[in-house]
Amino acid sequence: MNWCTSCKCVLANEEVVNGVCERCGSEVVHKVKSQWMLKITEYAQRLIDDLDDVDYIERVKTQQKNWIGRSEGAEVDFKTTTGDTLRVYTTRPDTLFGATYMVISPEHSLLKKWEDVLENNDEISSYQQAAARKSDFERTEVNKDKTGVRLRGVSAINPVNGKEIPIFISDYVLASYGTGAIMAVPAHDTRDWEFAKKFDLPIIEVVKGGKDVQQEAFTDCATGVMVNSGFLDGLSVEQAKEKIKDYLEKEGIGERKVNYKLRDWVFSRQRYWGEPIPVVYCEKCGWVPLDESELPLTLPKVDSYEVTDNGESPLSKLTDWVNTTCPNCGGRAKLETDTMPQWAGAAWYFLRYCDPHNDEQLASKEALEYWTPVDWYNGGMEHTTLHLLYSRFWHKFLYDIGAVPTKEPYQKRTSHGMILGENGEKMSKSRGNVVNPDEIVEQYGADTMRLYEMFMGDFEKAAPWNNSSIKGCRRFVERVWTLADIMTEQEDYSDALLSDTHKLIKKVTIDIDSLKANTAIAAMMSYLNKVYDRGFITKGEMKTFLTLLNPFAPHITEEMWEIMNFGGMLNEQKWPEYDEAKCKDDTVEIAVQVNGKVRARINISVDMSQQEVLDIAKADEKVASQIQGSEIVKEIYVKGKLVNIVVK
Repeated sequence: MNWCTSCKCVLANEEVVNGVCERCGSEVVHKVKSQWMLKITEYAQRLIDDLDDVDYIERVKTQQKNWIGRSEGAEVDFKTTTGDTLRVYTTRPDTLFGATYMVISPEHSLLKKWEDVLENNDEISSYQQAAARKSDFERTEVNKDKTGVRLRGVSAINPVNGKEIPIFISDYVLASYGTGAIMAVPAHDTRDWEFAKKFDLPIIEVVKGGKDVQQEAFTDCATGVMVNSGFLDGLSVEQAKEKIKDYLEKEGIGERKVNYKLRDWVFSRQRYWGEPIPVVYCEKCGWVPLDESELPLTLPKVDSYEVTDNGESPLSKLTDWVNTTCPNCGGRAKLETDTMPQWAGAAWYFLRYCDPHNDEQLASKEALEYWTPVDWYNGGMEHTTLHLLYSRFWHKFLYDIGAVPTKEPYQKRTSHGMILGENGEKMSKSRGNVVNPDEIVEQYGADTMRLYEMFMGDFEKAAPWNNSSIKGCRRFVERVWTLADIMTEQEDYSDALLSDTHKLIKKVTIDIDSLKANTAIAAMMSYLNKVYDRGFITKGEMKTFLTLLNPFAPHITEEMWEIMNFGGMLNEQKWPEYDEAKCKDDTVEIAVQVNGKVRARINISVDMSQQEVLDIAKADEKVASQIQGSEIVKEIYVKGKLVNIVVK
């Protein structure tokens, strides 16, 4: 874990910057500590496969899959000159003949065993201490400088050609991922190539088809052909992958392997807040869960919320609470003082909404069958990776033990973008770009604020705040208010706006369902322009327009509805319905091109024949001047779209 020497607390990887605490700037070191973990890795494949059964936007599915990180490859055994074996996992076993060195993590267990044969233990120890001050994120950052120490006195042996190759330690290899050791093929991996260049190591091309590997790594080698690879020469990459796996298994030096980047969920926190973990430690019985009759286990009151100097939770100082009896043997025992992470409750809380007053069980079987899965979960993109993954894992475990009736917690998952500051950066006090909504409401009104937030861009994408653009929404609200001055008593739609009104109903209805508020508002703005161009709005059109606008600007529309004595509350009115037949235009504007360049636009009836359209197009004054005196080679009509006349 990351431990701040000043704050005396555990830090997440993102809280460690350049080896120091982001909060106080003090040194951060790695400490070894026993932790409770949930075995999410057992569910890795199911968490991928079951994405096929849910309606998630594609980028959410992609984030889930990328975090789980499924890959197919092989585990390979490299003997060493000490007689020990280093096992590596690789997705590219076909490149084994190009492995010219190995890298192990600074924490690898064999380093301790090799101390008697290594010739540069002091150098290795210094590097290990430096690596311990970095977060995992810093260590694996792609663009960072490549550092490492060669092990003097121990070498590895490439299992396919018997050549001795050097072993390095480098902080970009983590003990917690894979086997803590990798084989390096610098000719076909950019990071390995940079490392090899820095330490003057051999670079051997084993896949032909790219540029000179002495100048840069050839990584896009899916269509390449194997070279310098013994019995693999001449094979395609895919053929070589299968043949080398067969060889490794036949020779007993490796095996096919599916690997996942996903790590088990660390479920311990050394702090006060969080659900206590209901287990006790007994010297005789080991770890024993509390009896169900003793649940829920609640947090005691404490004088200090600070972590102790030795890194334990503040609960560890409460001896009266910690010291207890073993539920199994009745002997002396101690309660666990670590607490659960914040995502423990966040993973499943929604299930209690199904049956919130049930104090006997999570929720009744009938309630869960009626209410789950959640129809639609919308939230920020920051929760579409880990929070969603943990929640799905938690739910699958509950499904496996029969506590819930569905495999997945959420049937649909969408995400909203973030509102940025005017400078295009994330809003924060330190950047001085925070927008105070109270001030916006005070200056422009709540409806204008709501409208602008929905109108400013695509719901799923980040968008910068713009104080100038909000004024446009304010003008729209003002124009809506003055519609009352031009309303007639006609109860139905006018002929002139009949099609436009039905199209507006259809557009807003569909856009709301698909979270496209910005285009729905744009359509209402366009409709309002047509109303003012004509000079009046009927009572029927007004009722429909206010109803469509109500979800976006509830205050002004509700007020206008009451002032005009339309009856009842606007938000309780039936949603307008559209007639598909009335959504179609009788006429349409199309472009007319001459030799591919637009020369005119003409209005035509939608049911005109091709010849009639061509005749109207050629009769247009601007088009006629372009084709006069020329030979017409071809006439093209794309129905309802354009006419193109080719002349020479």
